[in-house]
Amino acid sequence: KVVDFKLTNALGRDVILFEELAKGPVILVFYRGGWCPFCNMQLKAYQQILPEIQAIGAQLIAISPQKPDHSLSLQEKEELEFQVLSDPNGLVTAKYNLLFDVPQGVREVMEGIGLDLAEYNNTSKWVLPVPATFMIDESAIIRSSYVNPNFMQRQSPEEILRELKKL
Repeated sequence: KVVDFKLTNALGRDVILFEELAKGPVILVFYRGGWCPFCNMQLKAYQQILPEIQAIGAQLIAISPQKPDHSLSLQEKEELEFQVLSDPNGLVTAKYNLLFDVPQGVREVMEGIGLDLAEYNNTSKWVLPVPATFMIDESAIIRSSYVNPNFMQRQSPEEILRELKKL
């Protein structure tokens, strides 16, 4: 069973998972942030299948630790029509066992290219989620999951639709 949560969307409105599940199945996507080109490609690909997701009666919700301003910028830039939520300090991500501390060597590389992850996420912590996708039915049961620590590999849109149709 999934862990319920309340997070803020890009427009500053609260989104409660169980309230969204009352409307139908949810595809829950954890991503690293708008600074990550792999995340951006993933979300754009998912946007392309959004009409098919909605035709099945489901919805897509994406979560990252980035601050809401960055989520709004990403949503506008990529023309995303699904909920993009901010998870400050990764508290919800941790409940899904996806949160990890960025290793010092990786932190140094990120800082070397001008990315201060703590500032970007408006926190004092250098944390990221392992990219993951969960298919959740209306009973709040995870029916399918894709978790891969290799941030360059994501679940394909075709796999998402195939798994969603099984719900």
